[in-house]
Amino acid sequence: MTEVSRQSTGEVSYLTRSGSGPVVVFLHGIGSNAASFAPVFDRLPADLNLVAWNAPGYLDSAPQAEPWPVADDYACALERFLDALGHRRVHLVGHSLGTLIATAFARRAPDRLDSLTLAAAANGYGVTPGGALSDKTAKRLEDLAALGPAAFAKARAANLVHDPEANPEIVAQVEAAMAQVNPEGYEQAVRMLASGNLAGDIGAVKMRPAFIIGAQDNVTPEAQTRAAADAWQAAHGAAPRVTEIDQAGHAVYLQQPDAFCDALMAQIAPASSRNPEGV
Repeated sequence: MTEVSRQSTGEVSYLTRSGSGPVVVFLHGIGSNAASFAPVFDRLPADLNLVAWNAPGYLDSAPQAEPWPVADDYACALERFLDALGHRRVHLVGHSLGTLIATAFARRAPDRLDSLTLAAAANGYGVTPGGALSDKTAKRLEDLAALGPAAFAKARAANLVHDPEANPEIVAQVEAAMAQVNPEGYEQAVRMLASGNLAGDIGAVKMRPAFIIGAQDNVTPEAQTRAAADAWQAAHGAAPRVTEIDQAGHAVYLQQPDAFCDALMAQIAPASSRNPEGV
């Protein structure tokens, strides 16, 4: 198996596993980072060229310039990142917050995608940038400020895992990643999530997406995935693939990595036979 290495463009840090085949790029969720995808890297075919970024404001990646960035700002950062790596076309995989970024990128640069996979889709809350955050969203930031990243992660990690008492090792992985959040980057990401509207935006995506959802996800429940899938179908007259994985919570790719990789490969493998719009 090719070694996974940590690298940086100067603006964005990332993990990569080189391969001679197609490029697959992973976008992590709000309380995570690139290293969370390690179990997926271990399982995917060796020829795939795998990349997982640390989003702006995460680990060693530079934060966004604006205190309240929107999804398109992250999509612009992703475009610069891919340019720096020399990747013209990629298979794009977003998880949770990453689904908003992936969708914004798909709208912005459709000619750069070979496929689009959205896991644990986060719909967002549709707040106007600069507007008032909901009590729940504001409390997330208050808790991080009051507790600090380590205690904040300890308090929240179990909620991302189905049956956490029976899966302490998965909870520990989630907690370890969340404990590394940078408060500035996390606050920017929370504000982006607050202003997101996945179901409202996804109809403008030309490529047929695939969705993956943990059946026991109580962070971004199945209804959010179905709303986005239905919105795309309403705009295009065709149903996207939706794969529900049992015995998995929000951290679906950690809790059921084999099933996650199977669902992902079902989207990636036939992509070369599709037309440029993915249908």
